Amino acid sequence: MNELKIIFAGPVGSGKTTAIATLSDEAPVCTNQSASDMTRVRKSETTVAMDYGTMTLDAQEKIHLYGTPGQERFNFMWDILTSNGLGLVLLLDNTRRDPLNDMTFFLESFKDYINETAVSIGITQTDIVPLVKIDHYHRKMKELGFNGAIFEVDARSFDDMSHLVQALLFTIDPGLESPA
Repeated sequence: MNELKIIFAGPVGSGKTTAIATLSDEAPVCTNQSASDMTRVRKSETTVAMDYGTMTLDAQEKIHLYGTPGQERFNFMWDILTSNGLGLVLLLDNTRRDPLNDMTFFLESFKDYINETAVSIGITQTDIVPLVKIDHYHRKMKELGFNGAIFEVDARSFDDMSHLVQALLFTIDPGLESPA
């Protein structure tokens, strides 16, 4: 069986833990702790090491899903988790003060990894705050010199998250066949 590894990254509250729980075939492992800094304003708990789940594609392939902590102070985990990874799913919360700045920060932070692999981007919370439109994200991504798919997603939706992972896999290998 092929064992693949995909990394989920993004700022605090962007939906990484929820996305992994949505996609995982079994209950995910989460390292959430009570938020002890300004994160408390957004949510009571935050990921401090990683989230982990698995997704079986078929009898031949299993994907290990790793979610990084969103806080920069835990960025030492980013390099650890991306080791031998297939690609990056970047989730961005459209309700944050400057989600385009978040996009720039995370694309630049993971630049070396993305250049060796691929990236797909999911924009969450667009139904709550539709101020930054999807075309702005496309322009910013192109301006920064990155390529990849960008979608508006709900991290609680299996279909949305599955499409985001499929977009990443198709970016890596355009010859893949879509599941029936």
